[in-house]
Amino acid sequence: MLQIDDTVISLDLLDEWFVCNLQACKGICCVEGDAGAPLEQDEIEKLKKVLPHVWKDLSKASRKVIEKQGVYYIDDDGEAVTSLVGHKECVFAYKGKEGVWKCAIEKAYREGRINFYKPISCHLYPVRLQKYKGLTAVNVHKWNVCDCARTNGRTLNIPVYKFLKESLIRQFGTEWYEQLEIAASQLKANKLS
Repeated sequence: MLQIDDTVISLDLLDEWFVCNLQACKGICCVEGDAGAPLEQDEIEKLKKVLPHVWKDLSKASRKVIEKQGVYYIDDDGEAVTSLVGHKECVFAYKGKEGVWKCAIEKAYREGRINFYKPISCHLYPVRLQKYKGLTAVNVHKWNVCDCARTNGRTLNIPVYKFLKESLIRQFGTEWYEQLEIAASQLKANKLS
């Protein structure tokens, strides 16, 4: 473990390899799992606000779920998570022409229709945050549906923290990320010596 400011970071972030390989996994992380994507409290309102801008990109089944229960629900752990269609895909997931599941929120963002990228838990995956009083744990979630991403990362020699640079900066800021890079370099140098 290493600590930067009020975060305690698993060394897996520096030591594990990861680069999404959508051609192999088909975006299955948007479909599989036991709950929707974890949401920050302010993201619930953001999802409601962007809903009209992504509505046309959603499936009929997703629209029905949203009309019935909204964009989120409280899971078994008492956390707000995105609503699911039939206990499977996120209501904001859609299947692209090439058979890959994608995020309608991210699509609308990339097309300039909204200014919200997507929930930070999705953007940070495979990193998961656990908040404690005065401290946030930054861990790497290991899920078998992402085995191809770990293989791809190893092949490309890209560790988790480099793959997630943009999302880690979004969550923690540039200075925090720069400190993480310094720590990674120092740990690598120590291993080589």
